[in-house]
Amino acid sequence: MPQAIKIHGLGSSGEGVGKLGELIIFVEGALPGEDVLAEIETRKKNYAVGRLVEVVKPSPERVAPFCPLYQNCGGCQLQHMSYPAQLKWKRQQVVDAIERIGKFEIVRSEELGIRSYDDAKTTPNSYLLTPNCNDGVEVFATLGMENPLRYRNKMQFPVGRGKGGLIVGCYARGSHKIIDASSCPIQNAGNDKILNAVRTVAEKFKLQPYDEDTHKGFLRHVMGRVGSGGELMIVLVTASSNFPNAKNFVRALRNELPEVTSIQQNVQTFRNNVILGRDTKVLYGKPTIRDTIGGLKFNISARSFFQVNTAQAEVLYKTALDFANLRGNETVIDAYCGTGTIGLFMARKARKVIGVEVVSSAVADAIKNARENKIRNAEFITGDAVKILPRLFDAGTYAEVVVVDPPRAGCDGKVLETFAAMEPEKIVYVSCNPATLARDLKILDGLGYRTKKIQPVDMFPFTSHVEAVAQIFKQASR
Repeated sequence: MPQAIKIHGLGSSGEGVGKLGELIIFVEGALPGEDVLAEIETRKKNYAVGRLVEVVKPSPERVAPFCPLYQNCGGCQLQHMSYPAQLKWKRQQVVDAIERIGKFEIVRSEELGIRSYDDAKTTPNSYLLTPNCNDGVEVFATLGMENPLRYRNKMQFPVGRGKGGLIVGCYARGSHKIIDASSCPIQNAGNDKILNAVRTVAEKFKLQPYDEDTHKGFLRHVMGRVGSGGELMIVLVTASSNFPNAKNFVRALRNELPEVTSIQQNVQTFRNNVILGRDTKVLYGKPTIRDTIGGLKFNISARSFFQVNTAQAEVLYKTALDFANLRGNETVIDAYCGTGTIGLFMARKARKVIGVEVVSSAVADAIKNARENKIRNAEFITGDAVKILPRLFDAGTYAEVVVVDPPRAGCDGKVLETFAAMEPEKIVYVSCNPATLARDLKILDGLGYRTKKIQPVDMFPFTSHVEAVAQIFKQASR
């Protein structure tokens, strides 16, 4: 029987949070302020999960989803919430993590009209501009997009078999059932072209989709990338290296999509959910495509990390550069540097940048990117930051500024300890996970580094994800 529940908040995945007596209930699709009816599907000791049956009293922030697949697709979580409300909630997500996990006090500056770091810089007598004024952390309002559609320059869609033939699309919410898709409103239109071209040609050549249960079949995923100049990269992820009739397949794919720049095969033989394997070979065209952020050109290979939202990546990196506040005489260490995006932004205003990255192809791209952008004061090292940074420190390398953009798991404790041992004036931490950001900021606080400002940035509109940039000062310099 459906239960009446008042929704008072949102969980970290965008689900509504309410209470049934003292039991916390998570209801997907519900919004704060709503009265809903929900069927309890899972009940644990401390919480329960409910299925939304009816919205009795809707939130004023509730809107109609724009994608016809939204109710089933797992790619977006917040299309039923207005975009301004999403931005407010994403800031709150960061605030909650910083308070609950990091145990920091949040500075309340809304009454000063300060929404972003740019506002803070132009506010007279603002206590936010220096590291010595107070012990609180300021979390600015989330920086969103003017047009939050068609922003993804990269897609990764699984391949399967449906009643009507081969299907390519998104996983259904909470499962590995594939929903066939011909268009995704948050993907660049070029990725829609790739999606449909590969489906058509793969069906024509009778390529067998990979089955996760039997581990039989050939084509596992289709990955598409779109460069800022319209270059298209297609990566066919296969379960074996033997690609029957590959030349004719590529020829047919080029006929279907004449503007394609690069067609590659990535081989993933392991029986797991990791999308890309270690080996990639070019079947047609170039091994990389090019994107541009802030006037810098970047070459992107199939396995390289590159921000999927080019427009917001520029906002993110500009914020990181502002927080670094470089004067021109600093050495900057860029841990987890990827293809060198943030490091090259920093290099234009620093004396020297040293980037560290474990993916060798990304380092090769970073070196090429530095050369093509005529940046000569940046060097990039292949290796795990956990091992490379202590080695650099032991060799006498010091940095006035450290910038770090780790994976969702955050930084290894040894990396944070090495940062502190190097005694930089400041650390700029770019995060895609508020929980691990808060954990790491708390560790750095214990190592003598105090967080002052955090700027959330919406890199992924209509999803529950949020990026944030934190500015951290060495306390001894206060």
